[in-house]
Amino acid sequence: MSEIRPEGSLINNAVNKNALSSVQGIKDAMVKNIILEGRAALCDKDHNLHIDLGVMKGIIPRNEGAIGIEEGYVRDIALISRVGKSVCFTVEDIRRNSEGKLYAILSRKKAQQKAQKFYVDNLVRGDVIDVKITHLESFGAFCDIGAGITALLPIEAISVSRIPHPSARFFVGQNIKCIVAGRDERGRISLSHKELLGTWEENAALFRIGETVPGIIRSVESYGVFIELTPNLAGLAEYDPDVKEGMSAAVYIKNIIPERKKIKLIIVDYNEEKQSPGEIKYFFKGEHLELKDNWGKG
Repeated sequence: MSEIRPEGSLINNAVNKNALSSVQGIKDAMVKNIILEGRAALCDKDHNLHIDLGVMKGIIPRNEGAIGIEEGYVRDIALISRVGKSVCFTVEDIRRNSEGKLYAILSRKKAQQKAQKFYVDNLVRGDVIDVKITHLESFGAFCDIGAGITALLPIEAISVSRIPHPSARFFVGQNIKCIVAGRDERGRISLSHKELLGTWEENAALFRIGETVPGIIRSVESYGVFIELTPNLAGLAEYDPDVKEGMSAAVYIKNIIPERKKIKLIIVDYNEEKQSPGEIKYFFKGEHLELKDNWGKG
């Protein structure tokens, strides 16, 4: 369903703008049970979210703030952290306050339940989906897969090249693509990303022997230095006691050995400058990819 997207995707589209442009538009959205988006202006002391709808105010009662709030397995920080950001909701009722002004009762929980039923529950392993990075932890990236429903992208599934922290690849608010990797006993989705970044052969084809190219030092071992050329491609240079993980480097491509999936490099120069996450190049453009359990190993 086109209305089920990561939060922030709908707020500027025509359907959403038209619905919030008039009282009648909001009433029509309520009748049709359409998922809308607005910006959370504040979270009050009782953790009700107040939403700016333009022509009127809206309130998402605490227990309607997200799936799991009422049951207790989702913490209220999930509500507080939405202030200043877009939130999705359905319109449940339109009332008048003591001053006679109209306001709307909204439910983010019901929008999420709709997303769960018509989208998330139908996802299968290998589906390629659009997600938004919501926050980063040392063990992985949490992603909004639709209507504020989150899924974990583990750090080891981000790329073939190992990274010290997900912030080396992503930033909060970034829109990326992921693959549905699985589902746990509670129905929660797990994600993967590295399969979309191309095979060794596809990445190696971007380089030629004799070129000097930029890289990032990812691992310093006694037998050599592993340098990332792309997120799914690294080469090996001779050990250098002065280089450190995370350094930027200029490297000369000495040899490319396809039959061994090896690239030999020579470090030309290096510096302490940290590289910000770059633009992501996706090799796979389809909507479904059959996953192999041993992809990227060996």
